[in-house]
Amino acid sequence: MKPYGNQLNLKKKVSYESKKNSEKISIINIKLIHQIFDSINISLLVLIFTLLFLSFSSQRKWSNTYKNLSKTRAISNNLIDLISKIEEFYIGELESMNTYRKTKPEDLIYLDKPPEKKESLFKKNFSSFIEGFRDSEYQRGY
Repeated sequence: MKPYGNQLNLKKKVSYESKKNSEKISIINIKLIHQIFDSINISLLVLIFTLLFLSFSSQRKWSNTYKNLSKTRAISNNLIDLISKIEEFYIGELESMNTYRKTKPEDLIYLDKPPEKKESLFKKNFSSFIEGFRDSEYQRGY
């Protein structure tokens, strides 16, 4: 025994066989611990990939649902615009009904049909013939 500071270091004499047995036990324990950690790591990787694919699937479903909802909202907005235009038209029609009154036959003014001027075919052709002579004065050649 050698004193070191306040402590005493005790050296224990261990036989070679007991050292060998303890090394075997520690190697078996280490292999067992490594197998446990490997199986835990593999199971965690499988869980992560499973959840990853599930999240991709749910994200795709949500994207499709959102796209359908956006289309429905656009259609709804168009319908609301059309409904408001129709309401505005009918409100204008209802207001105009109050400003105009219905007519009766006594309110109407009947005009006589103006007489048609009948011009003879000979007179018409003769006047166009004379106009042609007047125009020819300006169209003489060399």
